[in-house]
Amino acid sequence: MTTMQGKLLCEVFKSSRKEEMYLYVDKRQGLERIPEPLLERFGAPVSVMTMILTPEKMLARTSGADVMAAIEEKGFYLQMPPAKDEYLLDLYRTPTEARY
Repeated sequence: MTTMQGKLLCEVFKSSRKEEMYLYVDKRQGLERIPEPLLERFGAPVSVMTMILTPEKMLARTSGADVMAAIEEKGFYLQMPPAKDEYLLDLYRTPTEARY
């Protein structure tokens, strides 16, 4: 892993096949450690951003520490789309104001 004193230069790719599916990889390694079956399912990767990750950084659905650990272990971190049922439950749980 390319670390700069606990930091990782990370590139994020979005899937061309599945909405809200993202691959996080070490910028210097790129996609070389991604298994071919995963790339086939992921579709053509579209680069969306490069960022410096630290273990303390909080991302929308995970932490920098989790992403860095996965990249160290597997060569990538795969962020899956949220389950549709959870999304609908969140909408249901959102308080609404009744107006009469």
